[in-house]
Amino acid sequence: MKPDFKFLIAHPAHFIALGFGAGLAPKAPGTFGTVLAIPIYLACDLIGGNYLVAGMVTVLFVLGIWASAKTGKALGVSDHGSIVIDEVAAFLLVLAFVPSGPTTHLWMAVAFVTFRVFDITKPWPISVADRTIKGGFGVMFDDLLAALLTIVFLLTIRAITVGAVA
Repeated sequence: MKPDFKFLIAHPAHFIALGFGAGLAPKAPGTFGTVLAIPIYLACDLIGGNYLVAGMVTVLFVLGIWASAKTGKALGVSDHGSIVIDEVAAFLLVLAFVPSGPTTHLWMAVAFVTFRVFDITKPWPISVADRTIKGGFGVMFDDLLAALLTIVFLLTIRAITVGAVA
């Protein structure tokens, strides 16, 4: 089943799981979900800083478990490609670790590409979680792992580049 606008608005869980409509993108809905995290991050950071970002990640993760389970059941596929709330919540977390300053946009681009690569290729341990943990929690958890690997990568690259400049 390919969800449409009618499906999106049929239930609040669908609206949330489909990333408020980003999941309806005809191509690469996960990428659109990842992009959606950027304005959410910028708004949260502007209004309340990383505390609000952390709160939003937590809320979206918990809501995402419920919404993904309900929407996956309605679509007949637990981790349907149109379910993108996992990308939204996970990349929102990644953005909290992007260095601020004159190179912020470059770091955001590196974070974006790195996260998408980890999310799509699912290296270990993401692949194990993807295969073994099912339901709404499984949908959300493998992207959380992709976010954590992305954060480790960003912090490592930052430490190397700062050390090289010093």
